[in-house]
Amino acid sequence: MENYTNNEIIFIVEESPEGGYEARSLNYSIFTEADTFEELKGMVHDAVSCHFKTGDRPRLIRLHLVKEELMTV
Repeated sequence: MENYTNNEIIFIVEESPEGGYEARSLNYSIFTEADTFEELKGMVHDAVSCHFKTGDRPRLIRLHLVKEELMTV
């Protein structure tokens, strides 16, 4: 399991109340935001590249999109 964790970083992605998207890493102090989901993917990639040294970077970035929706009953 440790090898799996070292090779992957997971981000929780939510729609921002102000519009656009926000992404927050589960295990690291990495946060970024963008207007579109496509832009967010690039921002997450850049943030991970900046946070880790080349040899320490995870090989995979997992984006877990969470959408909250309220319905009346």
